[in-house]
Amino acid sequence: MTKELSGLHGLADPKVGEMVEYIVGEQQRIDDVEQPKLLKIVRARTTPWTPGELVEACAPGYYAAPLPICRMLYTTVRAMRPERVVEFGTSYGLSTLHIAAALRDNGGGRVTSVEMHEGKAAAARENIAEAGLSDHVEIVVGEASQVLAEVPGPVDFLYLDGWAEFYLSVLKAVEPKLRSGALVHADDTGKFAAGAKSYLDYVRDPANGYVSVEITDGQGLELSTYTGAGREAV
Repeated sequence: MTKELSGLHGLADPKVGEMVEYIVGEQQRIDDVEQPKLLKIVRARTTPWTPGELVEACAPGYYAAPLPICRMLYTTVRAMRPERVVEFGTSYGLSTLHIAAALRDNGGGRVTSVEMHEGKAAAARENIAEAGLSDHVEIVVGEASQVLAEVPGPVDFLYLDGWAEFYLSVLKAVEPKLRSGALVHADDTGKFAAGAKSYLDYVRDPANGYVSVEITDGQGLELSTYTGAGREAV
């Protein structure tokens, strides 16, 4: 009997639950100190960031998605039943764990998550392995807009939770692989509205093939469905 048929679910798995609790605890402990430092640096910045500069600035913190968003990802993946999920921004793997748990509960599927910081990527792999979810996860180190251009399609679900200024370039790298009806979930679009503007302008323009809706949750998130724009998925 498969786990799906047994009535259990991945978030009730003790190994998954213990790892989620660990990451959340570390995030709260560390980010309470590091986030004010990062905000000070960001507010003083007057020129565009390079990906490498951002990796260095964010290296001391966790900056994972809030737990309610992670649970939303789990429920979304369970409902969608995607075969291929792509994630921009791994950090220590909190959101990745929720996606992978849902994929396992669905009976299959894989999430490819991209992280530029090698130390965080290595830690995320360890966390995911300890949670018993490695079979459903691939963590790739590199600049997302370059790495994700090589991901095979079709992509069913794209989750954006890196730096908002790079959302549009990441979307365009993955867009040729998106299947018609694919979901794109972009976090922090309110919190980092200035950086997300080009991305939001793009997905809110029907000419680009998306139906998009803003959801206000304190940080802001944008849910967009790719309509296919008259082409077949890769």
